[in-house]
Amino acid sequence: MTSRPRSWFRFPDPVDETSARLVAAGVVVQAAAFLIWREGWLLVPLAYGFLARVLAGPTFSPLGQLVTRVVSPRVPGAHRAVPGPPKRFAQGIGLAFSGTASIAWFLGATPVAVVVVAVLLAAATLEAVFAVCLGCIAYRFVRECDDCDDISDRLRRAVAARSDAPATN
Repeated sequence: MTSRPRSWFRFPDPVDETSARLVAAGVVVQAAAFLIWREGWLLVPLAYGFLARVLAGPTFSPLGQLVTRVVSPRVPGAHRAVPGPPKRFAQGIGLAFSGTASIAWFLGATPVAVVVVAVLLAAATLEAVFAVCLGCIAYRFVRECDDCDDISDRLRRAVAARSDAPATN
């Protein structure tokens, strides 16, 4: 039996949703730091992280390594597997946003950089807090992916749970 050589540039499939959400939380922290301190150098690790994760998942991403090796294994409870390709697509969108913000910042278009990072922050917050991956949703429509993680059932359950709650006046 011959073994296939391991590719360094391989994105995991499936992906642990807990790890993906924790990476998104790290992106939230990085984006918020940029918006608070308005230091252009903060965009470099943000953009690099997305580039590294697009190319090879967590392999070359310091944030990805921290999450998958240290933080996520210590999170109790069941970890759900979700398809990898939509997550990779979402990382690509993050790269486009963080790259655009970096270029805008270094060209002196500070307001553009701030707006782009604010949008990135909002999307990462949705993923980290609510497990709503906008990139994954876009992937589903762009690639017509039947295997993608469909959040419609989760949204229906959340709405049903809210409507079942007793009304408080």
